[in-house]
Amino acid sequence: MASTIPDPHPDVDDRPGAPPPPERAARVEAHGIDHIPDGERRGRPRELFSVWAAANVNYLSLVVGGALVLMGLGLWQALAVIVVGNAFWLLTGVLAVSGPAAGTPSEVITRAMYGIRGNRVNNAVVGWLISVCYFALNLAAAATAAFSLACEAGLPVNTGVKIVVVVAVAALTLTISVYGHALIMKLYLPITLALTVAFAGVAVAVVRHADFSYTPEQPLTGTALWAAVLGGIALVASGPLSYTTSADFSRYLPRTTSARAIVGWTALGGFLPGTLVCALGAFAATAVDMTDPQSALRGILPGWFDPVFLLALILGTVAINALTAYSAGLALQAVGVRIRRSLSVLVDGTVSVALTLYALLVSNFLDTVNNVLQLTVALLGPSMAVYATDILLRRNQYDGRALTDETPGSPFWYSGGVNRAGAAAVLAGTAAASLCVDTLSCTGPIASALGGVDLALPVGLVVASVLYAALLPRTGPGLRLDPPPTDRR
Repeated sequence: MASTIPDPHPDVDDRPGAPPPPERAARVEAHGIDHIPDGERRGRPRELFSVWAAANVNYLSLVVGGALVLMGLGLWQALAVIVVGNAFWLLTGVLAVSGPAAGTPSEVITRAMYGIRGNRVNNAVVGWLISVCYFALNLAAAATAAFSLACEAGLPVNTGVKIVVVVAVAALTLTISVYGHALIMKLYLPITLALTVAFAGVAVAVVRHADFSYTPEQPLTGTALWAAVLGGIALVASGPLSYTTSADFSRYLPRTTSARAIVGWTALGGFLPGTLVCALGAFAATAVDMTDPQSALRGILPGWFDPVFLLALILGTVAINALTAYSAGLALQAVGVRIRRSLSVLVDGTVSVALTLYALLVSNFLDTVNNVLQLTVALLGPSMAVYATDILLRRNQYDGRALTDETPGSPFWYSGGVNRAGAAAVLAGTAAASLCVDTLSCTGPIASALGGVDLALPVGLVVASVLYAALLPRTGPGLRLDPPPTDRR
């Protein structure tokens, strides 16, 4: 059945018919990729807002906003790109509705799209590998801020101190991920509020220095302008597109929770802070050199606020990485590794810490990883398109218990454990997007022919979605167009 081993609880009553223990923030979450029974479902959709808001009031959003101006866009052009790119949070919200419907995380729901065996490959690449790389990149950013904080405290920032700092930041992050869902739900509202206050202080300083009439000395026109606009949209959209796991954080909600509310609160939680903080980065780029955002912003902040700013950078990265590590742990289970969720999170964290230390102390590994992640939109876009299309085709009706069955008799075994419709759609979408991509490290032939215009995002989304809708049979093994008897209401 499910590749998961529940975390033990000393206060669990194992007698037949005994009620399940309530989910508590001070206790390690027992569930992994297994099905959440209706009796353990609780919460309200508005709680999802703070989860996604805390993950988007961060340093990365500032950097992305500043990068748009560095790409040659005018201020108002950059703001338009920010709004369009962040609109992809709507897709993240759509994916979240499958959590309460199935009572399982995204890593299990995608078995309906790819089959039991095909989904293991999907989780190994889209779920685990990309998540670990993002964790390492974000941890490196947090560590850099922490190094500056240590320097201000008078500590020598040598190799030993760097190792201690990286491990300490990772330990804080992984503690949240290990305790899991309940602690995330409890902590992320105060984290959102604290980060909002800190970034409001940054906003005051930025607004005082920003040039609201800024235009580049040589404004982009024609093909060059379209290349910058579409490349910028892909850059901003890579944030929401990386969260194909939004059902992980909604799966504890009652089955009868309003789908519209789930979509709305999830999308708003990502869109609002993502747009505002990205815009703040764009405003800052009109006044300071955002090629080194941390140093540049500290140059216009009051001296007393500098430590607050650095702590906010660290806290924001901890918030986003805790979600990443949580989902990566579930992905490792979904790959087929028989391990407790709490231990899978620690395994992921250990790998990410090792990559980060290697990058910071030995080589420029993160530069390489960063170039690779610029290409992930070519994979993440089609993956999200297949997921969203499946939700629409099935009318968000998933048999959660059947999804946890990994045997050849499972309705989601399809042919040899692979749903050929999903596999073909995501591969074709990724291939089509790769032909259209234009990054610093790779330019596809179509992008080259178009003068650097990057159409990878729209092409990948459309090809994957249309092909999946065309290939998925309307009846047959694994298809659940009608709700099972226990789901009817």
